[in-house]
Amino acid sequence: MDILKQLLGRLHPLVVHLPIGFIIAGLLLQFVDRKKKEFTKVISLIYLWGAYVAVLACITGYLQYLGEGYSFNSVKIHLWSGIATALCCFILWARLATVSFAAMLQKIPVLVISGLLFVLISFTGHQGGNITHGEDYLVEPLPNTLKAALGYPVFEEKEIVLSETDWESAVFYTDVIAPILNNNCVSCHNPKKAKGELLLHSEESILTSGENGPVLTAHHPEKSDLFLRMELPKSNDRHMPPDGKRQPSKEAIKLVETWIAKGHPFTTTIGELKLPKSLFAPYFPKSEVMDYPPTEIAAAATDSIHYVKNFGLHVAPISERTNYLKVSALNLPTFTNADAPYLNAIAPQIALLDLGGTQITDDICTALAKLPNLTRVQLDHTQLTGSQLEQLKSLQYLKSINLSYTNFKEEYLSVLTEFKALEKVVLFNPEHHKTGTEYMNHGKTAVEYGNYTLPVISSDSIVY
Repeated sequence: MDILKQLLGRLHPLVVHLPIGFIIAGLLLQFVDRKKKEFTKVISLIYLWGAYVAVLACITGYLQYLGEGYSFNSVKIHLWSGIATALCCFILWARLATVSFAAMLQKIPVLVISGLLFVLISFTGHQGGNITHGEDYLVEPLPNTLKAALGYPVFEEKEIVLSETDWESAVFYTDVIAPILNNNCVSCHNPKKAKGELLLHSEESILTSGENGPVLTAHHPEKSDLFLRMELPKSNDRHMPPDGKRQPSKEAIKLVETWIAKGHPFTTTIGELKLPKSLFAPYFPKSEVMDYPPTEIAAAATDSIHYVKNFGLHVAPISERTNYLKVSALNLPTFTNADAPYLNAIAPQIALLDLGGTQITDDICTALAKLPNLTRVQLDHTQLTGSQLEQLKSLQYLKSINLSYTNFKEEYLSVLTEFKALEKVVLFNPEHHKTGTEYMNHGKTAVEYGNYTLPVISSDSIVY
């Protein structure tokens, strides 16, 4: 029986659209037929059907309330307005059909009953939307200034700010947990909107509020409703925050779990709790990897970019923050040394260049040396030997060279020690006997040979 009750209850979001459709259709037909009165019988029949399915919607809604754990205070207005809507449908049907037992209804103008039904269906639908998505669902995307002007509570997002040098001195709740709750939960659980009678904006409210009792059980996240609801699949009706709201990341949920497991302290620091650094790594500032020089440069002329593109090279901006460009010959494997002059049109702006898999030889270095801001260059799968790499040492921003699967000769490796900014040289090639990574230039430049092999383990020799 409980299974049937829960199943019928979950049909409510589907069934509830039927009376809405019948009522809107009836109201529209009334408007179209307001003068000729040709469809009165059809309209009255539509309202009768609407009344029947409205009753069905009320029944399934009540079953959903019983089976899904909603508080009666949160659904009572929606439920009673739904019942009123169904009753109003019956009244309008009886008025239009001139039913004998409802002669007294003939004194009430149809327009009055229709207007009341429109107000009821709108109000009931709005209340249902509030239960499902929250009262601020429609205004949530609006700017905070506009939401404040409309009278809705505004909750500014709080950033978790941790430093790799002093992360252990941060107070676990104040600096980590409170921002997570503020950004994901407080919009529905605050003094102005206490969904489920739960408040999550302060220490006292977290420990004492909740219609079913406290949502935290110290040292037991598996018994704490706050954590359990976060961990449920979004498809589960008990999942919090509800689908459609901002969701905490897996890392944030793990931090909430850890906080509860440690007894949900409010004043203890991360260091005092002896928590691993890996838990907080996602919140450390990310160091930006610069794939272009730190200096500003004017944008390349549009016709110059089109000139290079029309030849067959791919040209794209590195990011919106810079005018430097990345150029690739991925779709032009026929590119040769003789085609290098096409790069001159946008030479100052080229920071990333991919000539891998083309027909270039060592002579290409003469053209590359004319790209003053070249930062990373890929010359893999070409015929380069490295004999003219010395020409590139004038490039003050060159950080990376990919020479994988070329004819590179290690006798030219010493030339690269004279490159001021060079950080990485990639020399993957199965024909090389070296493996792993070596360093040169006093450890500043990594030479990656690759060719890694997995060690043999005993299970590899088992015959199945």
